[in-house]
Amino acid sequence: MLGDHEGMTPPTARGLGLSALVGLLAAGVAVGVGELVAALVRPAASPVIAVGNRFIVLTPEPVKRWAIKQFGTSDKAVLLGGIYTVLAVLAVLIGLLALRSLRLGLAGIALLGAIGSYCALTANAAHGSDVVPSLVGALAAMAVLVVLVRSVAGTDVEPRPAGQLLADRRRFLRGGLAGAGLAVFGGIGGRALQRRRFDAAAARAAIRLPEPVSGPGPLPSASAQAAGGTSGANNFDRGLTSVPFRTPADRFYRIDTALRVPQLDPTTWKLRITGMVERPLTLSFADLLARPLVERWITLACVSNEVGGELIGNATFRGVLLADLLREAGISPQADQLVASSSDGMTIGSPTAVVMDGRDAMLAVGMNGEPLTTEHGFPVRMVVPGLYGYVSACKWITELRATTFADFQAYWVRGGWTARGPVKLSSRIDRPVPPGALRVGSTVPVAGVAWDQHVGVSRVQVQVDDGPWREATLAPVPSTDTWRQWVYLWTPESAGEHRLRVRAFDGAGVGQVEVETDPFPSGATGLHSVRVLVR
Repeated sequence: MLGDHEGMTPPTARGLGLSALVGLLAAGVAVGVGELVAALVRPAASPVIAVGNRFIVLTPEPVKRWAIKQFGTSDKAVLLGGIYTVLAVLAVLIGLLALRSLRLGLAGIALLGAIGSYCALTANAAHGSDVVPSLVGALAAMAVLVVLVRSVAGTDVEPRPAGQLLADRRRFLRGGLAGAGLAVFGGIGGRALQRRRFDAAAARAAIRLPEPVSGPGPLPSASAQAAGGTSGANNFDRGLTSVPFRTPADRFYRIDTALRVPQLDPTTWKLRITGMVERPLTLSFADLLARPLVERWITLACVSNEVGGELIGNATFRGVLLADLLREAGISPQADQLVASSSDGMTIGSPTAVVMDGRDAMLAVGMNGEPLTTEHGFPVRMVVPGLYGYVSACKWITELRATTFADFQAYWVRGGWTARGPVKLSSRIDRPVPPGALRVGSTVPVAGVAWDQHVGVSRVQVQVDDGPWREATLAPVPSTDTWRQWVYLWTPESAGEHRLRVRAFDGAGVGQVEVETDPFPSGATGLHSVRVLVR
């Protein structure tokens, strides 16, 4: 007998509190045990992660765009926080139901387990074993719910002998402490065991990348800038640039759908080149390292980047040229799309013609002279200069399939983003930051970056209020595939608030689009401006 309690006197406030606590403890056990079992299966099988991954797939594209706009690279933390909040609310309701009917409470736990199982089995790149953590977690939560409900039922809703009440309360206390301990131990211990079993940090640390046969060129330095012949190059010597030319890996933007960063073992990693090719290839990580590697400065940008946004970075990437591999595989002339798939099921489609047109599109194994970090795609990712990341920068890549745009729509394209995604010319003001009080008559460096990857930036101009556009000084760059630093020295002549605007011109002298548009569906346009106070 499960011991239903229908028809009992309504519980007191204390009884409601105990019931809510029972539900929270049961849900905590489900999550903790699920994390512990996921350590034996794989981290992506964690019930919370499985639900989050499925939620991402089902979320309408406008909601995804809103989340990226509002939360940027913190969107994953916000999503997980929301899942835990909803779970807590449902847990309280289950506890209240269980006070009235244990069967209903158990049904609630079973429903949560079924949801977790469904999400685990239908997530991208799902494994059959991914269902196990959700099932085991639900069974453990049911057991805890039974023990706790039987110990608390009746203590506040009907007369009980004093000895029985005391025994029940002790049993509830022991059961509650045991449940809380299991939830905490399972959650913390499960995460720790997952890191120990699946963390790729040790494997990454053991890798020594071969030297490239063709280097990226030197980091633009003071002497290089002076030799470049740009007017006012000594401005860069004085450190008036806004952001470093090279973006460190830990500050490089990250936009993806991976709630848990994939941890891939480079010794077992494989890449398959399939589809419309004459000779399908399967390459190991060692195979890639044995091939000639090139290293290039490349700027990557996210299509979701707002005007003046920070979803952009510049780094050196070391890897194998994609065009060489595709020619070796004998890619069909009719294959106008390359679909890259990651280990977590993400698909990204790139125009074949762009990859094959001579630019340094590559399978990258290194970033800023070191192996890729796990957050940025270790052991191998794809990089194509001149395309937004959603159509080029597949991380944790495991397959590259030659196909056509007519036959397949990649993940982001299914959400309405344009299929080919060339980067749009843009520019940004980074200095003065913050735009606080400046002094009349003082020299104010206005500085930033401009970019139009694989096309290049030839000029940058700055406007103060509605005055004439003035030429900024440009720093030299190693290639057209990187952003370009610029600086303009401004001497304020009047106090008050002033507006600074910037615009750039591409390698052919064409100016950037000044009409402001939303990033969706093909990238933002418009001129970045900031307001500063002069005293």
